[in-house]
Amino acid sequence: MNTTLQKADLQLDDYLDLLNLATNLGDTRWQKEIIRKLAYTYPAVQCKQPQ
Repeated sequence: MNTTLQKADLQLDDYLDLLNLATNLGDTRWQKEIIRKLAYTYPAVQCKQPQ
């Protein structure tokens, strides 16, 4: 296996960590972007948009 060429796919936990960070920073634009990505990557999961 060639370890120098690794695909940088984020897992659900990674997205949730980023969403938590965006929430703690109060960055609603970033939160919405992460939620859109989550909804696209995991379409069966309902995501609530921040107000």
